[in-house]
Amino acid sequence: MRYLLILLTFLMLSCKNENKAEATLTSNTNDEVIELEIVDFSGLEKYLNTTTEKIYVVNFWATWCAPCIKELPYFEDLNKNYSDKNVEVILVSLDFPHVYETKLKPFITENNIKSKVVVLNDMDSNSWIPKVDESWSGAIPATLIFNNQTRKFFEKPFTYKELEHEIKQFLK
Repeated sequence: MRYLLILLTFLMLSCKNENKAEATLTSNTNDEVIELEIVDFSGLEKYLNTTTEKIYVVNFWATWCAPCIKELPYFEDLNKNYSDKNVEVILVSLDFPHVYETKLKPFITENNIKSKVVVLNDMDSNSWIPKVDESWSGAIPATLIFNNQTRKFFEKPFTYKELEHEIKQFLK
């Protein structure tokens, strides 16, 4: 709950009044163009449901969250090792708008993030957090793994071995 209050406070202080549901920010860093897909919750919902057999791993994280940063390489490895097995990793950044250019984009570049990154910019976290999962307190890291038959939610950091174990349950 404490993390949720901190998140809400920073979001309220740092967000500009924007009426767009989706936006894209482009940055040219070291000759590499980084495009961020910035969405509100209605724009994120398309990444939280499926009617196909594809397995989705959706991780909620932020550059200011030490446990999130520690586990990100495991999601990248999972994306690399299981993309040919119908698994897709989506990293949902909860970073604050004022750090998109100064922290988030450089972090993506410096860490060579290849998974899809979506930025959630929606201040009404009290409405969207329970839509992701009823049990979620709002703390991060948090991960949703699902396909069209099964849905599992985790409010904890992962090791690669733990992530792989969960994915293998879906591949059976």
